[in-house]
Amino acid sequence: MSRRGFLLAFLLVTLVIAGVGSFYASSHPDGLEFVAEKTGFLDSAEDSPAAASPLADYQTKGVDDERLSGGLAGVVGAGVTLLLAGGLFRVLRRRGPAEGDDEDHRSTTGSHLPAGRS
Repeated sequence: MSRRGFLLAFLLVTLVIAGVGSFYASSHPDGLEFVAEKTGFLDSAEDSPAAASPLADYQTKGVDDERLSGGLAGVVGAGVTLLLAGGLFRVLRRRGPAEGDDEDHRSTTGSHLPAGRS
């Protein structure tokens, strides 16, 4: 399988898991909300600045069907994460030797000698 085929298959599987898996996400509060409710300070919590964002609370703003809304939020979140990670990988990946580095490497390895001599 080619690298491109593998990456496309990986992307497809990731998006399917993000979209379908979100249907089965727990409706129970997360750990922090659970503890806040049990200890009695949940009512004092304020909304975060991101509360009005299009994907707040694991839902997609403007989509009425709760399951579809959560699935879209999962797909968008996974897609954005993959794009950011892929972009960072491309920027930070190791490049070939810089100009001038190649000559320094040959002089220390002996590769500048004719074939058959060490």
